[in-house]
Amino acid sequence: MSRGIRLKALCAALFILSAANLAAQETATVTGRVTDDLGAGVAGAAVVVTHDLTGVQTGALSGSDGAFQVEGVRPGGPYTVSVTLIGYGRESETEVSLAAGQSLALNFSLSQEAIALDALEVFATRAQDRQTPVAFTNVSKTQIQNQLGSRDLPLVLNVTPSVYATQQGGGAGDARINVRGFNQRNTAVMINGVPVNDMENGWVYWSNWDGLGDAATSIQLQRGLSAVNLATPSIGGTINVITDPAAEGAGLTYKQEFGLGSLNDDGGWGLGGNMLKETVVVNTGPMGAFAATGSVVRKTGGGMYRGFVGGDATWTDAWAYYLATSFQVNANNRLEAYAVGAPQRHGQNIYKLNLASLDADYARSLDGFDAGAFEKFPEVGRGRSPNVAPVSSSYGGTQYNSTGPDSGRRGRFAENFINERENYFHKPQVNLNWYSYFGDGLSLTTVGYFSGGAGGGTGTLGSLRWNFDYGQRIPDWDATIARNRDEANGSRGILRNSVNNQSTWGAISKLRKTFDGGLTTEVGVDWRTANIAHYREVRDLLGGTHFECSGRNRCTPSDFWTEAEHNRNLGDKIHYHNENTVDWLGAYAQAEKTSRGGSLYGMVGWAQNSYTFVDFFKSDPSGGNLQLESGNLSGYQIKGGAVRNLNDEWSVFGNAGIVSKVPIFDGVIDDNNGTLHDDPQNEDFLSFEVGTQFRSTTRAVSLDVNLYHTTWRNRTERGFVRDLGGVEGVDGLVTLLGVDARHMGIEAEAAWQPSNFVRFDGALSIGNWTYLEDATGFYRADDRTTESVYVDFYIEGLKVADAPQRQLALSASVYPSDGAHVSLVGKFFGNHYAAFDHLNRSDPGERGLQSWQPPGYSVLDLHLSYALGDIIPIAGGAGVRVFANVYNLLDATYIQDATDASRFNSYFEDGDVHDADSAEVFLGYPRNLNVGFQVTF
Repeated sequence: MSRGIRLKALCAALFILSAANLAAQETATVTGRVTDDLGAGVAGAAVVVTHDLTGVQTGALSGSDGAFQVEGVRPGGPYTVSVTLIGYGRESETEVSLAAGQSLALNFSLSQEAIALDALEVFATRAQDRQTPVAFTNVSKTQIQNQLGSRDLPLVLNVTPSVYATQQGGGAGDARINVRGFNQRNTAVMINGVPVNDMENGWVYWSNWDGLGDAATSIQLQRGLSAVNLATPSIGGTINVITDPAAEGAGLTYKQEFGLGSLNDDGGWGLGGNMLKETVVVNTGPMGAFAATGSVVRKTGGGMYRGFVGGDATWTDAWAYYLATSFQVNANNRLEAYAVGAPQRHGQNIYKLNLASLDADYARSLDGFDAGAFEKFPEVGRGRSPNVAPVSSSYGGTQYNSTGPDSGRRGRFAENFINERENYFHKPQVNLNWYSYFGDGLSLTTVGYFSGGAGGGTGTLGSLRWNFDYGQRIPDWDATIARNRDEANGSRGILRNSVNNQSTWGAISKLRKTFDGGLTTEVGVDWRTANIAHYREVRDLLGGTHFECSGRNRCTPSDFWTEAEHNRNLGDKIHYHNENTVDWLGAYAQAEKTSRGGSLYGMVGWAQNSYTFVDFFKSDPSGGNLQLESGNLSGYQIKGGAVRNLNDEWSVFGNAGIVSKVPIFDGVIDDNNGTLHDDPQNEDFLSFEVGTQFRSTTRAVSLDVNLYHTTWRNRTERGFVRDLGGVEGVDGLVTLLGVDARHMGIEAEAAWQPSNFVRFDGALSIGNWTYLEDATGFYRADDRTTESVYVDFYIEGLKVADAPQRQLALSASVYPSDGAHVSLVGKFFGNHYAAFDHLNRSDPGERGLQSWQPPGYSVLDLHLSYALGDIIPIAGGAGVRVFANVYNLLDATYIQDATDASRFNSYFEDGDVHDADSAEVFLGYPRNLNVGFQVTF
């Protein structure tokens, strides 16, 4: 019997035996009554009993007199019993334990006149069942703890519809996420209601938020336009991360995790994947009006990927911290403060490779993979990176970075290798929240925040010696160092830092008024300002005495330097230095009418952006620094929707919206060439969706199905090209105008929990994302003397790429005993088109030719956890949980990311530029294991 078959049989046996275990055990019941401030019964309140360790839920709705009865609760605990109803606050009774056959009576009183415990969720515009007319998915803390492991946070969302998250090249924090075919620039990411997307380009760098998964109490993904009302609207969706509150009970938690990767040919656990992660969480519990929660995370590891000739390509050296405090000023005012950050350094693997280099057998299995590609790209093996290479341990050159973790002069990370690509950054975020209730349904929530990012990434500059023995360009550090030492004019090639230092301040304030009859109105303002400095600096002279910044070494000098200042030393700025400012101001008004029968929602918002640019290397005609200003650019959004609750179980919803979105900084000012783009156009979105939702009264069955349709017009893209429009041998910038696309599809989620011992979940999405028309590009040559031209790009009918348009996730979970959890998760992806550069589509002969389509794939993950408290008594009543996560259980080989018609790793000799041998890829992670234990006092 093969190893894969044995694993499948073992997993099947686990589920069968576990589901049958204790099936006849006698259950417990929770009864009681829900009343309002006047003691009258409250009908339709959701009473949910949640197991704190496994997340298993059982529930019921209160009747016309407020009475409820939750049956079928498995004996044991601890349980949290919560009661919620639209328009009321939330009251919970924690640490309830139940015995077999017990009937526990609990009464609840819901109030509309106090600051609710979920005020933070209200501020963050969290969607609610049967109230908010958008498609959304909630990921609980239990699911995060059971499935995420030590991976980047977006990867826990891969089991939700229309979400595709990958680890890309495998560096810690280098993950990316795509929602409904839109990348991170068009997906809003918020932590406790505060946006964290980069203000210049909208990107999210997950290395800045390493450790956030340990502090998250829940994640909600709202797909589409969402119900969020900030100045910069979301298009693909909105990810709301709510962190642990300060108001938890006193306690101490210690968690230790270990990671191993399967890189050996025989499937054994390879040393390259070793990882250690420690987490400490401290809760003060209520101390009068004050409470605090804090955590510290330490993560180190060699990484999953190694260089062709040795060296840990994706090592990590990271810390993370989190602090939440709360102070109840009086009955109607509360202050909260949050701080989160992750100072880190990690090696990167950012170059995709030809599949022949990574796995020749897999490449041969693909139709049309030309045999000549195997000669051009010799196989080096799965898990290899060209971004790291060995260096003689005798080289003692000092490295330097001016900002970020471990700033200043220091030795390199490892004695025997150097990373060409390394990321180092620290982006702390601090929020101060003030909740105030004025009575008569009027409340004000204001959040002020600061984020100060500092750090950058590394690369090469100038002329280096390269090693091509493996069919790839790998730095030959020793040869480069030897040549630099012999050069009288200093180093010919160096390591440089590309620095990005930013300081962001912002404030969001929302005034909310609740009227009798379920009408709620809200107005708000959203202000943000950021100052961002960009420059390159000398990181490592690689054996030379200095570096001459000149055209000879492919380095652009400053207009303000003296002749002597062209010779740059360690830490000196080179190539470029500029500062950008981004100012946003937005305002909105919305109204919502809710009742047991449903809700009606409408919102209108306005936003104004402005950008400035100062170049400290280039001069203007007067001899001063080159400066550019965009002036004020305005956009708007109008959206609304409705929910109709057909009965206590079924509801239907619909929403629609139009958005006119101001271009990002790069769409207005080109800070590479110091030019202001003529007449920048807003991007326009038209979106609508309809759906239905089912929730059984016992919470045993849930179903969500929705259809969406989004049209994206006037999208502007910019990129560098060569030899375009008849301008031979001249680099240039192309502004691609009028890129229009349609994103439409169907999504479904379902869960079935037939008993307390077993649960099944599924998520399905089928998309049809297509470019609607050809586009025109405006080509501006770098020499500034060649006449600019317009060029047509033929993209009509091409599929929107870089994410699978068909996805399915299925999971089965069993709870064989109190505190035990076993889950098998299968993820299936198909109809995936390789990413392609629109600027490569100027040949009319390629009209209608789709980018290469990588094969679909499936991945199985296994998650296990067990609370040992009942087996191994520990002094002081401490709880112990052990856990294990096996990702890619069957060690499947698959392509997770691909680029069509690669400029660097392609085989075009067969005449086909849109096939497997012409693409470059990132393979998915091999089988890897995350195990650990957690002790709670």
